[in-house]
Amino acid sequence: MDASSEDRPRGDVGFRQDGEGPVGVQYAAGGAWVIAARGDLDLTSLPPLDAALTAASAEHSQVILDVSGVTFGDSAFLNLMLRVHQNADLRVARPQPQLRRLLEITGADQVLDVRDDLDAVPRP
Repeated sequence: MDASSEDRPRGDVGFRQDGEGPVGVQYAAGGAWVIAARGDLDLTSLPPLDAALTAASAEHSQVILDVSGVTFGDSAFLNLMLRVHQNADLRVARPQPQLRRLLEITGADQVLDVRDDLDAVPRP
């Protein structure tokens, strides 16, 4: 599921919706940059999301990754999130059970700020 207009906080600027691929929408919200990821995320599908997260982390101090549309994530996706978190304050929102389990068993949920919904993510 992509971030819908109901998911985006009021007053968003810079809204962008991408076509097919792992990046659904991107928009500014309360001083943070939100990226909605979708689909199966593995080594072969990650380059567009990697590019979006790398660009966002270079321009914004806080990046929120909405993973509600992610149906599968492997170690390459986990590595990407941890790498981005080294350069910016990465918050992960709305993980599905498979991704939440991956974050828990690897201990990444102790490093990343993981929240069940976008509204619960503290913003700068």
